[in-house]
Amino acid sequence: MNITPKRSLQTVVLALIVIGLIALALGGYLTPVSRYILTPLVTAQTWLSTRFQAVQNYLDAPQDMARLRQRNTELEAELSRLQTEIIELKQQISETRVLEALVDFARVNPDNQYIAAKVIGRDPNPFLQYVIINRGSDDGLRRGMPVVTQQGLVGRVAAVTAGAARVQLISDNGSSVNVLLEPSRAPAALEGDLTGDLSLDMIPQSAKVSVGDLVLTSGLGGNFPSNILVGQVSNVRSRDNDLFQRAAVQPSVELPQLEIVLVITNFRPVDMSPLIPGESEP
Repeated sequence: MNITPKRSLQTVVLALIVIGLIALALGGYLTPVSRYILTPLVTAQTWLSTRFQAVQNYLDAPQDMARLRQRNTELEAELSRLQTEIIELKQQISETRVLEALVDFARVNPDNQYIAAKVIGRDPNPFLQYVIINRGSDDGLRRGMPVVTQQGLVGRVAAVTAGAARVQLISDNGSSVNVLLEPSRAPAALEGDLTGDLSLDMIPQSAKVSVGDLVLTSGLGGNFPSNILVGQVSNVRSRDNDLFQRAAVQPSVELPQLEIVLVITNFRPVDMSPLIPGESEP
């Protein structure tokens, strides 16, 4: 019979305590106490959260590392592809510029007929100055045809197959070109060398030769058309007791960097050997 009044009393007391606590909290009187109680709890929660995050990161690290490696491989492959494209574009731009220059050269020299060819190889022998081009007899090329660029004389066709040709450069030891010097118009013989250098021989002692003089083909001998630029005199060697002067020549064409050339197809070399004493047939 006394249980109900006791429970009611407890409920009232608890309600008064809760109301009192709420009032104290709203009045700010419990703030120091709450800090004292909550601070250790927050610290413990932060510590547990940090450790849990560390464990989770440790467990996820292998997967993340694998994804990063895969992504790195993909990026490296993409970078390699882009670099290859850039190189190809640069080569295309370079070839386009060369072709434009060759077209301009052909327009300025309309008397000749040309066919463009790409250099596809070089003679492996260091003492021979030859290049291989991707045009041959199927394209109308014949032995002896002159080869030029927009900068000047390169050499002449030495051998031909159906789809390719071998070009002897003017720097080859076996090459010889009859030339004239400007402005003196003095004749000379342009000779190649084992080192790939160019020199002039047979320059008359009476000729006035200076550094910077232009060297042009003379057309004598019938091997090359006349007035094709060969280079410039870079050094003169003259002694009073010599029969002829000699000179070094800087070629106008960068022979080691040849990429595209023009072959003059309407020029036919003249075979003068039957007219030279001692070389004619009996």
